[in-house]
Amino acid sequence: MADLKKSTAQRQIMETFFHAYQAFTVKPDEMLARRGLSRVHHRILFFIAAYPDLSVTELLGHLGVTKQALNTPLRQLIEMHLVESRTAADDKRKRMLRFTTEGARLEQALRREQVRLLERAFEQTGEDAVAGWLAVNQALAVSTTRK
Repeated sequence: MADLKKSTAQRQIMETFFHAYQAFTVKPDEMLARRGLSRVHHRILFFIAAYPDLSVTELLGHLGVTKQALNTPLRQLIEMHLVESRTAADDKRKRMLRFTTEGARLEQALRREQVRLLERAFEQTGEDAVAGWLAVNQALAVSTTRK
């Protein structure tokens, strides 16, 4: 196991993580930029894809942002006809989000790029490395929900 008490190990791990995240996001960032969109839009698209008919309140919870922070990028996606906002059948105050056909296409293209990258990395490293990587990421994800 890496000795995180040593600054060289800390820097190596953090730098590797930084470059991995950069590699994971570079192509989707380019695709989004061509539409005038950014990574925040990608996060919104990701969760709408994961949870069809997601409410705005649920989306806020997944993203961990305020309504004010979500307002502009969500409005842009709606105005660009990538996302639809509908009134919930059970509560007229609740807004449900789903993709338009074009929004679904965009999200699938973004995901396809990231899946290709993961597939290559997983093939190179093997099952044990993938299991370890998943465990580390799950531990990081859980730590953010326990604030």
